[in-house]
Amino acid sequence: MAVSSSSWELPLVAVCQVTSTPDKKQNFITCAELIREAARLGACLAFLPEAFDFIARNPEETLHLSEPLGGNLLGEYTQLARECGLWLSLGGFHERGQDWEQTQKIYNCHVILNNKGSVVATYRKTHLCDVEIPGQGPMHESNSTIPGPSLESPISTPAGKIGLAICYDMRFPELSLALVQAGAEILTYPSAFGSVTGPAHWEVLLRARAIESQCYVVAAAQCGRHHEKRASYGHSMVVDPWGTVVARCSEGPGLCLARIDLNYLRRLRQHLPVFQHRRPELYGHLGHPLS
Repeated sequence: MAVSSSSWELPLVAVCQVTSTPDKKQNFITCAELIREAARLGACLAFLPEAFDFIARNPEETLHLSEPLGGNLLGEYTQLARECGLWLSLGGFHERGQDWEQTQKIYNCHVILNNKGSVVATYRKTHLCDVEIPGQGPMHESNSTIPGPSLESPISTPAGKIGLAICYDMRFPELSLALVQAGAEILTYPSAFGSVTGPAHWEVLLRARAIESQCYVVAAAQCGRHHEKRASYGHSMVVDPWGTVVARCSEGPGLCLARIDLNYLRRLRQHLPVFQHRRPELYGHLGHPLS
């Protein structure tokens, strides 16, 4: 399939890769530097990974460091979006929800800010990562986190209509199929993949989601060692609807850039109209359209 256009008129997105620690102040400084760099390079939208705010050492520290959406940290990102004139995908904020007092648990919340600093969409991670992978250490996200109750309809941005997901969600194709049937053109999977699952599954899953949904896939990732108990795989990337990796971060913190060509996406869907060929009477709806 022909490679998408490189016209300078196409919207440019920036994918940020960081190594979050329990130090929220330093994490913000690092993310802000990358966001300002993205704005300087002409991006219209910058994507941050899951846990951009912090990665704690244990569930107790996670709960202690968490904030509501109306707290100080989101206020700083609101100001930053306004200052840079940039849309932001904040890929996984440790959110104290309205039920915090009753549950003493949080949500893993993907927040979209527009270039005026307004919250225009929120998605709370629906699939929690409770796994034990040999060599990687156990992960029990549900110890501190409540699964989100619903999917979020795709949100219109200067780069296209974005369907929101977070990390472990990428293992559930029903979610991506539901989002694309609701109009998504870009799927985003901000993540903190482990050092064992990363080499084996990360790129394969992202390319699969792009191919089956005929969407761009944007995946901002955590990288490196966060503290003595945890490290992440990195390899942030953008995949086009043909399944080609069109941008990829190098090792360590930094960013990569990609242009989003929606005309290319539409041509591909016209040439390969898989959604017209589905046979739900045989296997049911794998990912019901959102209401």
